Amino acid sequence: MTEVRMIEASAVSERFARGWHLLGLTREYDDGVPHSVEAFGTKLVIWKAASGELNVLDAYCRHMGGDLSQGSIQGENVACPFHSWRWGGDGKCKEIPYARRIPPRARTRAWQTLVVDGQLFVWHDPEGNPPPEDVTIPAIEGFDSGEWTDWVWDRTLVPSSHCREVIDNMVDMAHFYYIHKGLPTYFKNVFEGHVCTQYFSGTTHELAATGEPIEIGVAEDQPTVSDATYWGPSYLVDKLWTKYGDMTFETILITCHYPITNNSFMLNYGMIMKKNPDFDDATNDMIATKMLASIGSGFMEDVKIWKNKARIDNPLLCEEDGPVYQLRRWYEQFYVDVADIAPEMVQRFEFEIDTTKAVDFWQKELVEKAAAKKAAAEA
Repeated sequence: MTEVRMIEASAVSERFARGWHLLGLTREYDDGVPHSVEAFGTKLVIWKAASGELNVLDAYCRHMGGDLSQGSIQGENVACPFHSWRWGGDGKCKEIPYARRIPPRARTRAWQTLVVDGQLFVWHDPEGNPPPEDVTIPAIEGFDSGEWTDWVWDRTLVPSSHCREVIDNMVDMAHFYYIHKGLPTYFKNVFEGHVCTQYFSGTTHELAATGEPIEIGVAEDQPTVSDATYWGPSYLVDKLWTKYGDMTFETILITCHYPITNNSFMLNYGMIMKKNPDFDDATNDMIATKMLASIGSGFMEDVKIWKNKARIDNPLLCEEDGPVYQLRRWYEQFYVDVADIAPEMVQRFEFEIDTTKAVDFWQKELVEKAAAKKAAAEA
C-alpha cells in the first residue's frame, strides 16, 4: 500500500516573538488624544505627552479597569475616563485628583519605545529583558535629506493566521509568480544572527510573454530588483528598484506586523520613494501612492491564501521551494528564552535557487497564453 503524506501541525504557540515591533507612524498620534492598539493578547494605550514624547502602557487602568485609551491627555500623563487616575509614561501613577496620597503599588506595565524615521516601535520580550543594542532597528540613510517622499502607509488585519505565514514568504520563490504576477530570475537567501535577507530580481508576465530571451541570475537591468531584510522577527526593509519604461523608481518598502492574538496579526506596509527631479513633489507623492496601492493589492492576495490554507509544520518540498525549514529554524530564536537559542538558529546560512527550469517553464506558459488570447480575439 502506498504511504500517504499527512499534514502535521502543532498547536499555535501562546508565546509572542521577542523583538521590536512597529505599531505605526508617529504622525498618527499627533492629534492630542490617546489611541488604542490591540496587540500581544492585550490592549495598549499610546499617547503623545506635552513634551512630545510618545508613551505606551497597558490600556486597562490598574485601579478599576477603565480603558485609558478612552481617557484624555493631561500634560505628560494619560487620565483614566473612570476616575481620572493619571498615569505617566514610566508606568507610575502620578496623580489621583481626589486623593491625598497615591498607593505605593500604583504601577502598570510600561512598554519600551523606539522612534526611527517617523515610525513607532515597542519592545516585547516574554522574559522581560531589555533590548540588546545590537538588535536596534537601523535608520534609513538620507531619510531626512529631502530626497525622499513622505511615508505612504496602509495596514490590514489578518485573522486566523500566525505571523509565521508572513515569514515563510522570504524563501518562497514560486509564489512570486503565482500570487504576485512576477517572474523571478534570481533568488537567494542569507540568514545570520537576528537578520534574514532575500535577494531578488525578476521580470513581469507581460514582458516574459513577448518571448524575448530572459537573463538568468543577477541582473540589475531587470524590471524589479529587491534587497529585502528582516531586522528581527517582524520588521522587513525592502530596498526596491522598479522599472517602468525608461524610468527606474527607487523605493524603500516597509512590510511589518505585530501579533494581536496568537493566531491573528496586523500587517502594516508603507513606502518612501526617492524623488524624481523631473517631477514636482505632488507628482512624486502620487506615484509613490499608486505604487503602494499596487503592492497592497498583491498583499491582499497573500491574505486570501493565509486565511484559507492549512497550518503545516512538515511541508513537502522540492529543491526550488527554497530553505523553508532553515528559515523556520532561524525564526524559532524569537520564540525561545535567550538561554535556549541554539547555534544553528543564528549561524550564517546561504541558499541560492537555480531558477533556470522555472523561468523556462513559466515563460513558455505565458507565451502560449498570450498566443491563445490573441487567437481568440481575432476569431
